[in-house]
Amino acid sequence: MQRITILGATGSIGVSTLDVIARHPDRYSVYALTAHSRVEELAAQCIQFRPARAVVGSAAAADQLGALLRSAGCRTEVEWGEAALCAVSAAAETDAVMAAIVGAAGLAPTLAAARAGKKVMLANKEALVMSGQLFMDAVAESGAVLLPIDSEHNAIFQCLPQGYGRVPAAAGVTKILLTASGGPFLKRDVSTLENVTPDEACKHPKWVMGRKISVDSATMMNKGLEVIEAHWLFGAPAEQIEVVIHPQSLIHSMVSYNDGSVLAELGNPDMRTPIAHALAYPERVASGVAQLDLTQVGTLQFEKPDFNRFPCLALAFEALRSGGTAPALLNAANEVAVQAFLDERIGFRRIDRVIRQVMDELPHGAASSIDAVMAQDALARAAAERIIAG
Repeated sequence: MQRITILGATGSIGVSTLDVIARHPDRYSVYALTAHSRVEELAAQCIQFRPARAVVGSAAAADQLGALLRSAGCRTEVEWGEAALCAVSAAAETDAVMAAIVGAAGLAPTLAAARAGKKVMLANKEALVMSGQLFMDAVAESGAVLLPIDSEHNAIFQCLPQGYGRVPAAAGVTKILLTASGGPFLKRDVSTLENVTPDEACKHPKWVMGRKISVDSATMMNKGLEVIEAHWLFGAPAEQIEVVIHPQSLIHSMVSYNDGSVLAELGNPDMRTPIAHALAYPERVASGVAQLDLTQVGTLQFEKPDFNRFPCLALAFEALRSGGTAPALLNAANEVAVQAFLDERIGFRRIDRVIRQVMDELPHGAASSIDAVMAQDALARAAAERIIAG
């Protein structure tokens, strides 16, 4: 019986994880659930799954959750704050951690899980984007098992040989191919993107996601962050990572080998597939996802991304090549700019311009410690807010 902590339980990944867990009550139990502010949703999850602990973002939210659980006769212990998030991630009672908190807020608890030697199911790409070497060092030193949840990285993981040691040449790997749907604006006239509304940007053609991630998909910053994540997960330099637009989202990613082979992982677009893969690894369990019927697929399309349409993708490649804290600056500026767009403070096409200005203004330091990374993160957020306000 694996005991699971889910960081970000009320988000789409958390909900899908609980769906898979519920299908296998003989294999999995829930140790802890966390959410920032969706108290009623978290209360319903606690009542159903009866975790030992639940963590929320504030004392007020903890009081509200505690009252809801007491009225339902649920004895789940309620805590709040970052220290509590780290505690449930590293707890001896936890076997595996689903790291699904969006953004920089997920870094500390995800790193705590890695340092504690847990099975870390990584849906929070920012942990690697911001602190790649530090995070991978923590995994190596503790003996943690790191399993990617992003559908693209999970696909690559499945297409690599067992025991892959993050050295592409040693495994005959010539290229990592990350597929991308292209988001809602793949065919829209570029000249009209200045007028995009938040609701339009959040209407992804294939995936149901939170609003921040949906905007990242529309700008393709999401894919840019995945490029940086792929570098750390698989040891591939920027030159060996390629993004391929694939609107059908049925091939989740590919690996090209030196003998001319290209291995691909296919499936219906449903996050329960990589979640089930990671939960059961190295075994397989039913995920609840319908089998892919290739006779009904028809045509599979592929094209190169247009960096004029998707400048955020180009910025991510630039940050990866720059190294150090450049990816942390990129991520922080993007989070601020996307929130400003969702709040209708800036237009859609200002997102990449704000990020560009922050990266040009701030020096790229060495990512020598978490404190150094978080200091750069804070500087980038302040700079982005100043640029937006100006």
